[in-house]
Amino acid sequence: MKQLIDDGRPIFIQIAERIEDDIIEGALEEETQVPSTNQFAAFYKINPATAAKGVNLLVDEGILYKKRGIGMFVAEGARAKVMEKRKEQFFEQYIVTMIHEAKKLGITAEQLTEMIRRGDEQ
Repeated sequence: MKQLIDDGRPIFIQIAERIEDDIIEGALEEETQVPSTNQFAAFYKINPATAAKGVNLLVDEGILYKKRGIGMFVAEGARAKVMEKRKEQFFEQYIVTMIHEAKKLGITAEQLTEMIRRGDEQ
């Protein structure tokens, strides 16, 4: 498990994102068990209820599911769901913002495309 980043976002959101990161990176594969909320709480030195809130967020999204008496598991198709969710967030947070700023600065679509290419080469 990786440490949390204290960036002002709620801890339970950071827990959910760490689990999503592990799913994307393949550290948590579909149908494998995820650490318990008590394990998350002990590792991150947080209240178990906070850890549970992060895990339950992913349950609500169909990324994790509970096997009664055993624990939480990564759902089938979870990686695809997380990737789609993250792509949409990327679009909203970066692309839309970048396009608005480019318009303010009078940057054309062609110029913006060239800037992206230039940035990709670095």
